[in-house]
Order: sequence, then C-alpha cells, then structure tokens
Amino acid sequence: MVERSDRAPLLDWEEIPSAEKDRLSSPSNSRALSGSSSPGFGWSSGPGGPTPSADGCSAPPATSSTPAAGTDEALHPDKGERPSDSGPREVPLEDRMVKWEEKDQIVSVFVVTFNTRSGNMLEWCLPKDMDLEGVEFKAIASGSHRVTTDFIYFRKGCYFGLACFANMPVESTVERGARMKSVGILSPSYTLLYRYMSFLEHQVRLQLQSPGHYSPLEAFYEDKRALLPPSGDGVVTTCPANAWGAAINHSMHPEMKITHPAGCMSQFIRFFGEQIMVLWKLALLRRRILIFSPPPVGVVCYRVYCCCCLANISIPGVGVAVPEFRPFFYVNVADISALENELSYVACTTEKIFEEKKDLYDVYVDNQNVKTYRDGLKPLLRLSTADREKYRKLTEQRQMLLYSQEENGDCVSSEEDLFILFFLEQNNRIFQTLSEVAGSPDPTLTQESVRAMGLDPHGDRLFLLHLLEIYGYDTLLVSEQLCCS
Repeated sequence: MVERSDRAPLLDWEEIPSAEKDRLSSPSNSRALSGSSSPGFGWSSGPGGPTPSADGCSAPPATSSTPAAGTDEALHPDKGERPSDSGPREVPLEDRMVKWEEKDQIVSVFVVTFNTRSGNMLEWCLPKDMDLEGVEFKAIASGSHRVTTDFIYFRKGCYFGLACFANMPVESTVERGARMKSVGILSPSYTLLYRYMSFLEHQVRLQLQSPGHYSPLEAFYEDKRALLPPSGDGVVTTCPANAWGAAINHSMHPEMKITHPAGCMSQFIRFFGEQIMVLWKLALLRRRILIFSPPPVGVVCYRVYCCCCLANISIPGVGVAVPEFRPFFYVNVADISALENELSYVACTTEKIFEEKKDLYDVYVDNQNVKTYRDGLKPLLRLSTADREKYRKLTEQRQMLLYSQEENGDCVSSEEDLFILFFLEQNNRIFQTLSEVAGSPDPTLTQESVRAMGLDPHGDRLFLLHLLEIYGYDTLLVSEQLCCS
C-alpha cells in the first residue's frame, strides 16, 4: 500500500484557485448545457464528455476528486440532504454531469525511456498486464532528441494518451551525454487529459533526475484509475447515457481542451492565414488530413484540434451517414495499418516518410503548404471569392473582440468561442439552405441559393458537388448556370 506521504504531492497541482472555481461556476460557463454542444467528438468511448466551457473546450471541473477541506458541502449541496415531504427530488442534469465529470478515467500510467542501444523502451507501467505495445514510439516522437521538452497526444487502440517528454544533458558516456524520458497516461477519452499536464511535466523531470522512483506514479494511478466494466472489453462510459438527453446535439464541436493554451485558435489562424478556408472545405468533406511538422509535437496537436473544429454541424440529422472526422493526433509508422482502414481523420506526424504513403491520406499539410495528389481535390486548394470574404469577416470579428477585451476588459468572450461559432454558423447555413431547397417544389440549386449558403456559385461549384454527394443531397438538381461556369 502506498503511504500517504507519497500521495500528498499529487494534490497540489489539482487544486484550482477560488477565483477559477467562481469563474467555472458562473452563469456564462453553464450555457453549454442549453443544448448547443455535443456529448463528444470522435470516439470518446461513451455518449458524453465533460461540460464545455465558454471557449468551446471542456472546462476543468470545479474540484478534483479530492476537494480541499471546507469545500465539499458547497460543491455537493445535496450531501446529507433529507428527503422532502413531496417525495424524491429530481437531480438536475447539470448536477448529474458535474458529479460524473469528477470521476477520473485513467486506465494506465507509464514511463518510456530512450536507450542508446535499444532505442525507445517501455521502462515501467501500471497495470502490469496492460497492452502497451508501441506506446514507446508514441510517447517519444521521432526527432524529439532535437528539443528539450514536449508533450504529445496520441491514440493507442481504443484509448487516448498524453505524454510529457523531457531531454536532460548528463555527463555519461553510456547515455551519450543525454537522458531522454517520457511519462504518460491513457484514458478512454481525450477530454480530461489536459488536467494532468502539470503533473506529467513534473514527473518526467523527477524521472530524469531520480530514475526508478515510481512511488508518486503508483499513488497517482491508485487515486485516478478507472473502473472498467465487468465485460472486460476495455470500454469505459464517460458519462451515463441518461445524463445526455435529446437537448444536447451531437457533432457540434470537440469537447476537448488539450491544455490551457493562450489562444491556440489565434495561433492556428495566424499560422495558416487564408489557407484555413481550404482546410475548412476539406474538413467538411471529411477528407483524410495528415499534418507534417518537425518537433515539437505539442503545437501540432493544437492544429489537429483546430482542424476538427472546422467541421462542426449542429443541425440534427445532418452528417449522420458520413464518416466521423476523427482526431488521431500524433501518428508514426506503427500506425500505418490503422490509418489504412480510416475513411476520415486528421492527424499529425514528424516522420517525413508518410509523404510517400499517398494511399494513407487525401491531403498532406507540410507547415503552411496544403497539397493533394488527388486530381479531384486539387481545384479545392484554390481560394474562391467567397473564401476571401469569409476570411475577411473572421479577421474583422477577431479584431473587434480583441479591441473589446483591451478596452472593456471583456473576459467572457474568447477567440476559441469566436472561431468555433464562426464555422459552426457557416456550416449550419449551408445545410439549412440545402434542406430548404431539397424540400421545395423545385429542388434546384441556383446561383441565388448558393450565395445564400455563403458560397461562390462559380468558384465553389466543385466543392458544392462533392458536398452534395458525400452528405446524400445528390438528388438535388444543379442549375445549368452553375454547370457552365
């Protein structure tokens, strides 16, 4: 049994300042429960995930699983409550979700090291019988020896992982002057992994300085491990099915906050510029997108997340028959067989060899350069007039938001919120118009109806034809004016 002294340090990083707790419990952060969010994006194993915050990412819960003294009563008002005379009280949806969100879902914790003779090796893990084959190549990305620190998100079977990497110089000829390790965790969902970023960063530094000292990791696993169902199929429900009703629409935006980046969306926009409109179309068409970049990997995982946000649709029933746009995060050569079976995904890699595997992807993004080897998609890489207009509007809205934040101290709105809602509204506008035209006596797409979608009747004609085919609107007629453009 692990002694209490080993567990105490684990709680320090979990504590959330009272000001943060107040912010998370404010009305502005409860609006995501009104029905404008999805219970999960990709394959989070269960029908739900944590409650999204105002920035469109999952907000950290108001407490950890071990709240500080004196807060338990406030966080759990029904504790010790006596039944009223009117009978059992219906627990609000919000209360049920918050309590479920506090449950930890860690299924494994591990340490990976680089050995000068054998390469990447799994050094230690819990539980001992966990299948972690290949995780050593995910937790230490190819090319990581060039960076000092990094973090990596990845998929391992039906689980998602987060690993923090560090590279420390040492005076050792055996280790060739450098010691490299990575400490990581696995969970059935990526939605809460960011909560453990600080802990993993601290632990990898400890492992570099004092190799073999695993007691804090053992205590962490005992405290946070998930309880797998008796079936033993490795699937953990992230949220009770009855806690997510019809009021919550599926496939809005991914409920993931992969860390607490100060504006990862704004970095994404600045990095790609107008090219995000090209990525938006390809994401909406559910294409396989592979992003290449040398280490560090963490910032590229942000780009995977942002790409997923481009394809949000909240109109019920739309997109049910199309492949899910799945975030794979970091992939390497060991993932080739898995990617071969994927119809739609977005992933990142540091391995240049993937560029030669043209059958694995539809679109290859090399830094800001978006390219494809598929002739049918090449015209989509050109920006239309409508694309430039949408990007101009997005830029203007960002500037207005930044001005409001600077002049008025607006801390409620965020660029993440703006970014997600901008593309959500654009996508909803397209499919709402398509549904209206399909239900009209004359189901023909005209220049006017295409403009009503926010598209260019001439420059976006091919994109529209792909869209009709993929989303099952191929019964719609297309005006000759569009065909003869």
